[in-house]
Amino acid sequence: MSQSQRRATDAVVSTRNARRTYYLGEPVHALDGVSLSLPEGSFTAVMGPSGSGKSTLMNLLGCLDTPDEGDVEIDGQPVAGLSGAERARLRGTEIGFIFQTFNLMPRLTAAENATLPMVFNKDVGVGRRERAEQLLTRVGLGDRLDHDPTELSGGQRQRVAIARALVNEPSLVLADEPTGNLDTDTGAEIMELFEALHDEGRTILMVTHERQIAEHAERIVHLVDGQIEEIEQLDDSAGAKREVITDETD
Repeated sequence: MSQSQRRATDAVVSTRNARRTYYLGEPVHALDGVSLSLPEGSFTAVMGPSGSGKSTLMNLLGCLDTPDEGDVEIDGQPVAGLSGAERARLRGTEIGFIFQTFNLMPRLTAAENATLPMVFNKDVGVGRRERAEQLLTRVGLGDRLDHDPTELSGGQRQRVAIARALVNEPSLVLADEPTGNLDTDTGAEIMELFEALHDEGRTILMVTHERQIAEHAERIVHLVDGQIEEIEQLDDSAGAKREVITDETD
């Protein structure tokens, strides 16, 4: 039995008929009725041209924004109606973010950067230093705890960012172009780490414009003009791919 067959089917996060419109002189429908669910332990990539709605979808899933219409749920909890403080706590405890530009604090060490989100979670059961050592060792930086970001390579900075995303054991990891600022070899190393996290059962959604990066996922969601054009399932076992037009509202 494959890992995907053993995996629970409950959605960690889902959107139903989500719409988001921005008014920039005239209405821009960034998302236009998107329904998508991320099963527990799944690895999903999102691709699409500039302006297709990739960032808007990630912002909704990450509680950085709210839809004008439709629903977003995280671990079965509706996001609509939550206060700003409640959404911030949800982001801090249930969601781990990984960014293209790393977003590390330049005056903090790798250990201090990795444990910043612990301010949202008082019940992790270990001290910050111990937790930093656990996670940085996990991503191959156990000997870099006291290094500043300026003393780390791009790939090492991204590993610190990955450790930071995992510090509170989030339900969902969101990665926005995680290899965009890295060379090809370093990007491949980072994707090996993503695959290892997925093998451990992490739920991951990754936005990327690179096909070879997206193919590390189990499926690719193709967005065009704020709508899901297709969801492409990737067959890990045979390496074959098949494309299906999917409407998750059905």
